[in-house]
Amino acid sequence: MVKGLLCVALLLFTVNAHAQAWPAKDWPQGAQLAGPAVKALEDYAFPARNDITHAGIRTDALLVIRDGEVIYEHYAAPTTATTPHLTWSISKSLMATVLGVAYGENRFKLSDPAARFYPPMKQHPNITLAHLLNWTSGLDWQEDYEYAPLKSSVVAMLYTRGRADMAQFAADTTPFAAPDQAFRYSSGDSNLLSAALKGMLGHKAYVDYPWTALFTPLGIRSAAWESDANETFVASSYAYMTARDLARIGLLMARDGRWGERQLLPKDWVAFNRQPVAQYQAGQDSAVPGGHWWLNREAQGTPRPWPDAPDDTFAALGHWGQALYVLPEAKLVIVRYGDDRDGSYRHNELLKRVLAAVQP
Repeated sequence: MVKGLLCVALLLFTVNAHAQAWPAKDWPQGAQLAGPAVKALEDYAFPARNDITHAGIRTDALLVIRDGEVIYEHYAAPTTATTPHLTWSISKSLMATVLGVAYGENRFKLSDPAARFYPPMKQHPNITLAHLLNWTSGLDWQEDYEYAPLKSSVVAMLYTRGRADMAQFAADTTPFAAPDQAFRYSSGDSNLLSAALKGMLGHKAYVDYPWTALFTPLGIRSAAWESDANETFVASSYAYMTARDLARIGLLMARDGRWGERQLLPKDWVAFNRQPVAQYQAGQDSAVPGGHWWLNREAQGTPRPWPDAPDDTFAALGHWGQALYVLPEAKLVIVRYGDDRDGSYRHNELLKRVLAAVQP
């Protein structure tokens, strides 16, 4: 009897394992999307471009993965399937994913002070890695770009007085609140995490770690990540990857950190990424923050930011319309690269049209 039950369990495990597709060098192909809903999706995502004003929606790549298989893929020149695209702030979620591997290796605890791994943070001894991951450090960071460049902390960090050592620039920021008291989105917090990772690993291991720990196990071959003059990865902004390779990160997150038979990220790390930041106040940003990811959750009674998408949807988002959407229950991963300059692109509208296109 026991032997029979074991055989049934093994059979079920084998069937389930075979039913779940994983990409090898290339992604497996599923039944391709077709029909009027696909045209409606393309009419929104790929309108005629105006190369003079750069106004409106400009999608460079749109990739839809369902249950581990490519079901839709479209590019607009000069971007192709082999183009590593600038991800902008998706880089923040990539750094959180790299840190998740280090967390699984017991290299740190969320409650560890950042100063343990990055000595310049001794001037802020109560800021922990969890605070940095939740953007609740309390550092007085101004995340403005085109609209207030002279007051922008991030512009100064990336392009002027902070560019040689971005983590040091962020560490020298004065507080506006005690740690864990307020949410404020900050590229500085993200680059402090990058410096903390270097402190955990040592410089020699650090320079290869995103590849050895995450990209190579996932089969990602296109990744490039710029560093500052101090050889610290610019975790806030400057990772590049093809749409197909970025989708591998999405599939990893959709499946709770598992890649094939390997639990690459601890499940509790993925749960932390998807836990809403308690200090977030409705209206502070376009979506609800989690641990360096963005969530489709209600906040203080306000509606979900993407009402036409399932409430378990979460995303990595970047400047000018970069997006990696993960819809676990729907078994969808969506990558959208773009170059939107006027704010007309809407996450919810794209998600609504993708969901309409994938309906049987």
